[in-house]
Amino acid sequence: MEIPNPPYFSCHSESCAHLLQTSLKSRDSLKGKSIHAQMVKLGLTFSVYLMNNLMNLYAKTGFLLDAHNLFNEMPVKTTFSWNTILSGYAKQGKLEKAHQVFDLIPVRDSVSWTTIIVGYNQMGRFENAIKIFVDMVKDKVLPTQFSLTNVLASCAATGSRGIGKKVHSFVVKLGLHACVPVANSLLNMYAKTGDLKMAKVVFDRMKLRNTSSWNAMISLHMNCGRVDLALAQFELLSERDIVSWNSMIAGCNQHGFDNEALQFFSRMLKDTSLKPDRFSLASALSACANLEKLSFGKQIHGYIVRTMFDASGAVGNALISMYAKSGGVEIARRIIEQSGISDLDVIAFTALLDGYVKLGDITPARQIFNSLKDPDVVAWTAMIVGYVQNGLNNDAIEVFKTMVSEGPRPNSFTLAAILSASSSVTSLNHGKQIHASAIRSGEALSPSVGNALTTMYAKAGSINGARKVFNLLRQNRDTVSWTSMIIALAQHGFGEEAIELFEQMLALGIKPDHITYVGVLSACTHGGLVEQGRSYFDLMKNAHKIDPTLSHYACMVDLFGRAGLLQEAYKFVENMPMEPDVIAWGSLLSSCKVYKNVDLAKVAAERLLLIEPNNSGAYSALANVYSSCGKWDDAAKIRKLMKARGVKKEQGLSWVQIQNKTHVFGVEDGLHPQKDEIYKMMDKIWKEIKKMGFAPDTESVLHDLGVEVKDQILRYHSEKLAIAFGIISTPENTTLRIMKNLRVCNDCHNAIKFISKLVDREIIVRDATRFHHFRNGSCSCKDYW
Repeated sequence: MEIPNPPYFSCHSESCAHLLQTSLKSRDSLKGKSIHAQMVKLGLTFSVYLMNNLMNLYAKTGFLLDAHNLFNEMPVKTTFSWNTILSGYAKQGKLEKAHQVFDLIPVRDSVSWTTIIVGYNQMGRFENAIKIFVDMVKDKVLPTQFSLTNVLASCAATGSRGIGKKVHSFVVKLGLHACVPVANSLLNMYAKTGDLKMAKVVFDRMKLRNTSSWNAMISLHMNCGRVDLALAQFELLSERDIVSWNSMIAGCNQHGFDNEALQFFSRMLKDTSLKPDRFSLASALSACANLEKLSFGKQIHGYIVRTMFDASGAVGNALISMYAKSGGVEIARRIIEQSGISDLDVIAFTALLDGYVKLGDITPARQIFNSLKDPDVVAWTAMIVGYVQNGLNNDAIEVFKTMVSEGPRPNSFTLAAILSASSSVTSLNHGKQIHASAIRSGEALSPSVGNALTTMYAKAGSINGARKVFNLLRQNRDTVSWTSMIIALAQHGFGEEAIELFEQMLALGIKPDHITYVGVLSACTHGGLVEQGRSYFDLMKNAHKIDPTLSHYACMVDLFGRAGLLQEAYKFVENMPMEPDVIAWGSLLSSCKVYKNVDLAKVAAERLLLIEPNNSGAYSALANVYSSCGKWDDAAKIRKLMKARGVKKEQGLSWVQIQNKTHVFGVEDGLHPQKDEIYKMMDKIWKEIKKMGFAPDTESVLHDLGVEVKDQILRYHSEKLAIAFGIISTPENTTLRIMKNLRVCNDCHNAIKFISKLVDREIIVRDATRFHHFRNGSCSCKDYW
């Protein structure tokens, strides 16, 4: 039989309980401590009910340590006591401590399980929340509304649709499918995991829907790219909140409907009393940036200033991007300087960078980059890309070196960008170093890095290096991978191998794009494969439905012209559906020079000069056609015309890299510090290859000069001087890699074949159009270039 409390204690106990509950409502911890002191004086600490109320007050007002000390002093603890401490730790995010308390609870009820599930979900530890829920079910404890909504949120966050469906079955069994918060959580889970069909089923079966239900469907349609369905749902929604409007504004912006995004933003301001939040403003500013609507963007900026809206974070970055993309890059710069924005994100930084690049001034962009606090990998990458796009490849390489030594670990995008820079400076050593970095970071086999490596090795003259990378990418090849290798093989004179690779690509069902076909047609051009070129041009149009671009037409003109089919090439140019460009007429002119067709050369040169009046190549090519046909007076007139019009002929230069230093040579170059040794070596080579049967092609000197003078000019062409320097500067058997800005002449091409046999070395020459691999007296182009 229970002994009743004496009236004295009962009266004070009820009074203390009332005071504690009042203090809890007002979150008055000091008053609670005063009541605690009175309880001790009155000897009321034996009351489990009062101690639970006091502990609850301490836990909910932030005095968790006091609550736990009180808990430890309690001789008798109820499940409520345990749950109070558990809840206190969970709400403060101290989940390890909370779990320790959870494990010690003698008899866990649904509140215990729900509390720990909610704690894990709200702290973003979704897998833990799901695991605890599974254990709860195994323990045969019925889930509550709150445990269901939180585990469904965790399933949505992790994409765990399978577990989410099992939770759905519990919802049905417990009869909670009509509960709006639970139904909304199911809707959200299916929406976030991409199950449009089940989301629609849940939505259609809801007898009661609130604004959150409609918002979930609008968001789902937007995520699936169905802007039309999202709009239909939005128009059916009678009570719209800020989330409804944001879903439409942000969704339209993300899917390229920027005008519509701004219309929704304007409509919200005009038709409702809602005030834009950071999501509304950031999305509207992003739409202004994409449309380059500076005036609209300025109006939004004015609203931000008038309402003293916090412009940090996403809003500040969107504001900077808007100005940078809309021609107000200096305004964007002033905002940064005045606001002291230190959390500039990569989108805003990239927009600023692009803005300055368009102005041809990358220095301010670098200053902004230097002012960033701990720039992340994307900011570093943006800076590198900015330099590459502006042609400042050496600067890009220097930034990359600094990043490796001082900054974050490069990712696949960084490596792809810097490999592009290395390809442009044709530095095989730099490229190999970056390749090693990619291997260490585990990114070497990612498609973007692998493709960039293939291109880098090809452009640096190492076709075998490109082949090795391509072969290692076997499991990760995409269209770009195949295209990169096809183009590499075509540029290096392995046209038939390039075509074999293209056929493999088609057999595997990989769809080529317009760039792939540029590579294939280029392979046919360099290999003289006219009929195959015709066939692939038709295949591109008819089978793959790719409309030919100027690049494809230029390849076909080059294909016919190199094969000597000059009239067919001319007809092809004349019948192009678009206006022929400099490249098309230039290809025809080059072919006329090779086949000494003066009449057609004049037509091609005239048409080219109409497009580009100061194109020195057109004048030179036409003069050379006249010279090769012995029409010295006509050639002289063209050169005189060139001079009168102030058009300067591009100087032929060749360069070779020895020990990371680039050595540049011109014709009869006398500026190199080792010129005496170079000329001595070249004279020796010249004598030796003549003994081997080499005969100088004096017709390559397109001036009316004596044979001996022509012989001397030919001997000291820039590529020959670069080769002589390479021979005296490197060990025997070292491959020489020579770069030239113009097309290699007939005499040099023939001479280098003899030199490769004489010195027993591979000599790789990249001229303006392709690579030549000279080895043992022959060239990879098979004398067709």
